[in-house]
Amino acid sequence: MTDITIYSNGWCPFCRRAKMLLEHKNAAYTEIDVERQPGARQEMIERTRRTSVPQIFIGDYHVGGCDDLFALEHQDKLDSLLQG
Repeated sequence: MTDITIYSNGWCPFCRRAKMLLEHKNAAYTEIDVERQPGARQEMIERTRRTSVPQIFIGDYHVGGCDDLFALEHQDKLDSLLQG
């Protein structure tokens, strides 16, 4: 599987929903908590030009947020993206 990175925080319901979908797909991910890890929020903003969480990367591909991840799932594109 491709490397997955999720910028999130501990209280975001959209972050939890996105992680639940990935867990349902048995997709391992690296979570970067933008409130707990120094510099993580700035890193996320520089990579995405967005300030909201979650921000999800599958490999080098910036998926976007939770709605974007679910859109890929509904378009039957998420599984192939996860496989690389």
